[in-house]
Amino acid sequence: MNSTELSNVTADPIQLVGMSYYFAPSTVERAKERGLNVFQFYGLGRGGVLGDVDYDVVFDAFTFFSHSAMGMLWTDSREKGNPAETAEAHVQAAYAYADHTFGDIPVEVLSKFALAVHKVAESVKAGHHALLDGYKQFAVPANPVHSAYLGAILMRELRGCVHIDAVREVGLTPAEAAYLQDPSVFKMHGYTDAEVPTVTPELEAKKARAEEITSTAVAKYFEVLSDDERRALRDGALAMEEAVKHPVPVTQ
Repeated sequence: MNSTELSNVTADPIQLVGMSYYFAPSTVERAKERGLNVFQFYGLGRGGVLGDVDYDVVFDAFTFFSHSAMGMLWTDSREKGNPAETAEAHVQAAYAYADHTFGDIPVEVLSKFALAVHKVAESVKAGHHALLDGYKQFAVPANPVHSAYLGAILMRELRGCVHIDAVREVGLTPAEAAYLQDPSVFKMHGYTDAEVPTVTPELEAKKARAEEITSTAVAKYFEVLSDDERRALRDGALAMEEAVKHPVPVTQ
């Protein structure tokens, strides 16, 4: 399997796996423990990996959300908790979700996946992909289930950061990109009916080009992997995707 094939085959699985803990029941409970709803926990937890930063920094890092959504996710949430502490709690929520989900995957598959994805993450130079840099501050857990899941989150953030660059390169606005991705994503990210873009063949071509640029850029990052490591990343991503759909708790 070459790097381009790996980039394409893991795009959707990594997207699903890396985000699946955001609104899981166990995450909802952890949010309540901190006096937050699950959306505030998401905004302050994910954005909190950047530190106690100004709104503009988080808005730029999230990119595809409206100002109204980011006001709730970051500005309002920031009044209720410490960003760095909430980010740590949010990652712990991810590990709790992993413990509820990936028990049917052989430890060897998770371990090999984790080694591959963390190798990719470490190869990415700091200073440009803000959310990826933020998550890389967390120590890689010794627990293979947790290590694999942190790795999935890192790969999701890597592709997301690369996609932001691609969208900007082709001249799409964040609202256009969100709508063309999925109208439900557009609404979930806080946009209104008045902001729905007019979809034209030109706009759709830009979106398709942005996806091509994204896939090519991610493939370049996968070049650090050997053939065996690329297979391990693929196999782990596909196994985790299946586990999200059919979760089995981890037994100690």
